[in-house]
Amino acid sequence: VQLQASGGGLVQAGDSLRLSCAASGGTFSNYHMGWFRQAPGKEREFVAAVSWSGGSTAYADPSRFTISRADVRNTVHLQMNSLKPEDTAVYYCAAQLATRTWVGTTSREYNIWGQGTLVTVSS
Repeated sequence: VQLQASGGGLVQAGDSLRLSCAASGGTFSNYHMGWFRQAPGKEREFVAAVSWSGGSTAYADPSRFTISRADVRNTVHLQMNSLKPEDTAVYYCAAQLATRTWVGTTSREYNIWGQGTLVTVSS
């Protein structure tokens, strides 16, 4: 499966933004999906994940971020609210073959990655 992330941009602190990740070339429902981000000079970090069925999610910050998937459109979204300057990063979507029921929260658990979309939050 191939992943294409989109929806990044320049926003102000307190704004909301929704990222999308479109999958192609595979059976989308066979994969857990995750979002990670990497800020300049920092390591890639976990943001959110959703199970293959959509029934299980995991978050680094559940108060501001919401992940959802639409299997009909082979798409996963990340809704980000109350954005802060420290949310500035390149956001990556990733896929993990659902060989187990729980979703991964570390980058090494995902073997398919999109190209990333830049989110810049100004103060």
